[in-house]
Amino acid sequence: MLFDWNTIAFPASVQDLQLSAPLTLSGEGLWVCLVSSGRCSASVPAAGPLPLGAALILPPQSVPAGHLILSRAPLALVPESICHLLCVQLTGQAASQFLAGLHELPFLAKGGSCPAAAELMDRLAEEKTAHSRARSQLAYALLCELADADSAASALPPLVQAAIEDIRANYAGLYGVEELSERLGVSKSHLVRTFTAAIGVPPGKYLTTVRVEAAQRLLLHREYTLDVVASLCGFSGANYLCRVFKKETGQSPAQWRAMAGHAAQSGLSPEESLREQELYI
Repeated sequence: MLFDWNTIAFPASVQDLQLSAPLTLSGEGLWVCLVSSGRCSASVPAAGPLPLGAALILPPQSVPAGHLILSRAPLALVPESICHLLCVQLTGQAASQFLAGLHELPFLAKGGSCPAAAELMDRLAEEKTAHSRARSQLAYALLCELADADSAASALPPLVQAAIEDIRANYAGLYGVEELSERLGVSKSHLVRTFTAAIGVPPGKYLTTVRVEAAQRLLLHREYTLDVVASLCGFSGANYLCRVFKKETGQSPAQWRAMAGHAAQSGLSPEESLREQELYI
């Protein structure tokens, strides 16, 4: 053999996951995960001081459907709702070089920035028995497709980034967009205009979505009454929670709980646990 493709790029593992409980991916090389439905959080536990020039280790990132996660292991994945992921572990020189070029971990990219990635990952999942050279060529093609994943990702305006962080940290206590704009020191109209231009939905709609996602997690993992779920998620009461939940998801909270009842229990986030304790103290 004059040339070994496997030394350049090789799919060491391909995992098709219906994620209903926390999972940590391990092993060498680059992990590429496509979230095809639902939403999960992704994080890389930092082990000791980072060497000079190392990628920035980010706090847990919430990843919606249609996004790609690029990272080294260990990569911790926690479902925020029942979600489906296709994960490919790439090894070899090209994968190592690609991983070294990531400036933050985990790195998130919209699927639209590399539209052929999903097809290539599907082919890798389907061709597990193919000749190793063919699979290595697919792995290399996937790396080439992912090479420009950051080119289409435009940074959010600082105001929008601050609004998103505030909403996700304080959704249970925010009274609405008026309070949010006051906290950020801008007018409501300016916040709505800037946020909508950057995200595609107004901040009030985004806040509602975050609250519904939190309600889904509580309904999925604990047998709380609807009054408790409403209190922990920022809704004024169970009736209002039911109306908003049905409008956003097409299901009542009871229907969602019944559908997700078979899912494994993965516990609450620290913020939700703290709010639960405060509620009962």
